[in-house]
Amino acid sequence: MGLGWSSAEERESLLPPQPRRAAGGPVVPQLRRGLTPAAAAAPRLVPVLSRVYGRRWLVLLVFSLLGFAQGLVWNSWGPIQNSARLAFGFSSWDIALLVLWGPIGFLPCFAFMWLMDKRGLRVTVLLTSFLMVLGAGLKCVPLSDLTIRKKLIHGGQLLNGLAGPTIMNAAPFLSTTWFSPDERATATAIASSLNYLGAACAFLVGPLVVPPPNGTSHLPLASESNSEHIKDRIEAVLYAEFGMISLIFSAVLAYFPSRPPFPPSVAAASQRLSYRRSFCRLLRFADFIRGMLKLILLLLLFGATLASTWFTLTCLTSVTHLPLTTATLYTSCILLGVFLNSSIPIFFELFVETFYPVPEGITCGVVTFLSNMFMGVLLFFLTFYHTELSWFNWCLPGSCLLSLLLILCFRESYDRLYLDVVVSV
Repeated sequence: MGLGWSSAEERESLLPPQPRRAAGGPVVPQLRRGLTPAAAAAPRLVPVLSRVYGRRWLVLLVFSLLGFAQGLVWNSWGPIQNSARLAFGFSSWDIALLVLWGPIGFLPCFAFMWLMDKRGLRVTVLLTSFLMVLGAGLKCVPLSDLTIRKKLIHGGQLLNGLAGPTIMNAAPFLSTTWFSPDERATATAIASSLNYLGAACAFLVGPLVVPPPNGTSHLPLASESNSEHIKDRIEAVLYAEFGMISLIFSAVLAYFPSRPPFPPSVAAASQRLSYRRSFCRLLRFADFIRGMLKLILLLLLFGATLASTWFTLTCLTSVTHLPLTTATLYTSCILLGVFLNSSIPIFFELFVETFYPVPEGITCGVVTFLSNMFMGVLLFFLTFYHTELSWFNWCLPGSCLLSLLLILCFRESYDRLYLDVVVSV
């Protein structure tokens, strides 16, 4: 797992546990009803001295702030696209590409997964934060040639996109490495949600600082909406982003250890599967589409389906006669965001538990890689076919409903929790 707690021999192919002999009786297998094959064939364990450290919250804070900054930078151009067109001469393709660099940055996702598994959190997070600093710095280079300036901005967005695999995949890995079993879900939720919060804050920061080009805004800055002033305000945002990321990079450089001196749980200290066996297990979906998922995830997806359906129907006022007001649109969109974003850490924790002992970075990496590839294809399609988008409203509830049905057929298991609760006892 890249943590140094298990020897090379412990990282060999997993063997089933040896049977034990009861006193004066026959051999009694150490199998319990309800355990999955992976839990029954638990890794060979050595005595583990587990301990949690107060510094774990500092590590979580630094990583969460890094994720917040990455999401903020990724979504910084969309909310101010009209102003950016005027100030830097961006075309529609430029604006679309600035957003597409995020999914494109996931192409080397498996290289970052390998680095995290082999070298640990510090090296991976340090490289990720360095890419973000370099990308933010490129966008701040004061050049009068707009052609070169646009290329630097695109390059900076690409470097920020390359930070995405670590930001979106490392949350369960970090929570397993630093937090006890009863804190892992909370740590995963915090670390994975701050990235989405940063992307959401871009809708507030950009319009508040950068005035629109048409001068119709009610903000005080809107009265000075000329090209040079807009460019100065955009550059102020770029400088602020660079300063923020530089401070976070300094914090990572000063203190961001790969692991604590002692593991927080048995699962954190246990060995993981090799990369070949990890991918083979992840591709055995047929073995897991049988049972039921826990109720909370189903409820979240059900709520997302209802909220997205409400939003879609309110847009068909001529057919449904539902009231289309600012309040209904805001309510349906906020509910949809709450339900969908709340399900993300649940998905991560569930996949890590079910596919354990596959390394956390590989499990989350495969999921986020597929998610970003799909998002990239969708954004690329919308770049060229954006004249009539009424069909897109139906894709939203359709995708939520499809996810609900697939998760309904998913059989969960808790092999990692089994090690912490049963084996450690």
